[in-house]
Amino acid sequence: MQYFTKKIQTPINDDAKLTGYVLDNTPEIDENRVRPAVIICPGGGYKIVSEREGEPIAVQLLAMGVHAFVLDYSVMPIHHPAQLAELASVVKLIRENAAEWHVDPDKIIVMGTSAGGHLAGMLATMWNSKTLTDLGYDPQQIKPNGLIMGYSVVTADKEFGHQGSFDHLLGEDAGQAEREKLSLQKLVSKDTPMSFIWTTDEDTVVPMENSLMMVEALRKNNVNVEFHVFPHGQHGHSLATAETAKTDAQIVKDLQIWPVLLKEWLNENF
Repeated sequence: MQYFTKKIQTPINDDAKLTGYVLDNTPEIDENRVRPAVIICPGGGYKIVSEREGEPIAVQLLAMGVHAFVLDYSVMPIHHPAQLAELASVVKLIRENAAEWHVDPDKIIVMGTSAGGHLAGMLATMWNSKTLTDLGYDPQQIKPNGLIMGYSVVTADKEFGHQGSFDHLLGEDAGQAEREKLSLQKLVSKDTPMSFIWTTDEDTVVPMENSLMMVEALRKNNVNVEFHVFPHGQHGHSLATAETAKTDAQIVKDLQIWPVLLKEWLNENF
């Protein structure tokens, strides 16, 4: 396996870091094998980047036979669109190095949990937007082929939105109209890639209505989506195992099946 870190440069900044976990090929099986790649954007409310939601998930993906990349993106006081540009640059970088890293360039998937899910969702819905073309990006170079979201921030509305994430992403002085422009359910189109989404009924930090809004928008635009709601578990469980738990309350047996469901979705679609 190749393990490496790279600094990510964008037209805006160079504050992000990418960690790659790339599976090697072997002549004993298929030395020309190419695999899907998943770019993980951990959560943290755009205030931090959670280590619990990065490498442990990457290890699970490697066991599924998928290359994994973890993006340590910019957080406050650096504001939008810096984070979006960083993720776009990562997709571009992986496509450009697809042959060296044994990646299928048509199977690059963005993934995120909590605020990281919002970031992944922004690229999935904005890859062909004026925001990114004005920065010099070619939409076809940065287009993700799939989207994975776990207990993700979606909406900026005052009833269900996680306002702290939008405070950190846009600045506390940003008005409601500016925040609503980054409500993902309003950005979904027929060009949004197929999606895998999961959340929990007990999440009071980022209520499940966020995911419901995303799913409804995807369905209205005829985008294929697999959606799971688990009855138990608060926010930020990562793998919901002892490996990723900060407290005993974050070990939730019911939730530990989500990587199994994700593997089936990846195998079926990628």
